[in-house]
Amino acid sequence: MPRPGRASALFIALLLLLQLCAALPSTRAQDIIESFIARTTPEAPRQSEGDIIVLKDGTLLAAWSDFYGGSEDNAAARISAAKSTDGGRTWGPRYTLQENSGQTNVMSVSFVRSSTSGDLLLFYLRKNSLTDLKVFMRRSTDNGATFGEPVLITPEEGYHVMNNARVIQLTSGRLLAPIATTSKVWTKNDNFRTLVYFSDDDGRTWKRSATLLSAPKRGAMEPGLIELKDGSVMQIIRTQTGKIWHSYSRDGGETWSEATPWSIESPESPASLVRLPGTGDWLLVWNPNVEWKDPEKTVLGANHGGRRTPLVGAISKDEGKTWSTPRAIETDPTITYAYTSITPQGDRVLLSYYYFPIGTKDLSLRFKSIPLSWFADAKR
Repeated sequence: MPRPGRASALFIALLLLLQLCAALPSTRAQDIIESFIARTTPEAPRQSEGDIIVLKDGTLLAAWSDFYGGSEDNAAARISAAKSTDGGRTWGPRYTLQENSGQTNVMSVSFVRSSTSGDLLLFYLRKNSLTDLKVFMRRSTDNGATFGEPVLITPEEGYHVMNNARVIQLTSGRLLAPIATTSKVWTKNDNFRTLVYFSDDDGRTWKRSATLLSAPKRGAMEPGLIELKDGSVMQIIRTQTGKIWHSYSRDGGETWSEATPWSIESPESPASLVRLPGTGDWLLVWNPNVEWKDPEKTVLGANHGGRRTPLVGAISKDEGKTWSTPRAIETDPTITYAYTSITPQGDRVLLSYYYFPIGTKDLSLRFKSIPLSWFADAKR
């Protein structure tokens, strides 16, 4: 058999190289990486309310509410975790990060890598009853391998809700934990009000803000926080009014202006808002679908005033005054999506959120890694 010529040999080598590249995970700037961190099973029907932290070696650590006693909010649950070493394309086996230490459950994870100490801080809720829900924090000094004893953030009596991926650290080093509180949940008049707990010693001790914020109907719920360039802090609030509400603090979260409607329409569903490192731009991820009754224009009671689908994201370059055209992250009208975590990583953002088919009780934890440039590309 004749030996191939030089041109033929180069062609074969190029062909082999192309085949090898096709077999490798794509890392092009516009590629969206998607997977499930945790799928629902008959034994674990709800996997939800997670957060993701990038460990020092680049490994992704995800933790979430792992419900094994049913899919309702008051079912038994632990905090489970899994790792990914390939950018979220695949996830390793789940393991227990926080045992169920509550009479009902533990749930709703926030991670913070402290800029003060470098420690990894884990926040979660411990639920005993409809009148007793507390927020705790644990510290890891070994990059998430082990966590120390829990620190109680909310010692007062009552039901204290803090969503997943909500704790922030200001440029001053102060930690802020935004919380909605009521005396008892699932009443005709829950009357939720928001407040903020803050720590100036890297989470070892906590104080509560002097201001509690209110909103109509069920109240002010599931707050989130973002620091502005001038050092002030904005709070966004879930409401039943068809709009996200907002408030400002000029003293690091200790006092707050009166809560008022923001410019963003949303059903009774939590929005997630982060500042992107480098540019300082804001990224908002939320459900925009509000359903109204005519002619009074009051929010429908069913489906939280609008189904939690689609899930969209938009960029603001002027701290919320104007926004890019929203891009649809998820669009299936038969699936609802909410309780998003946003973790910036270089020129990408890592998202987790629940994936909840309508008409079922099964919630899985969905993952996407999206290039930041994708959100600004309205033509796609």
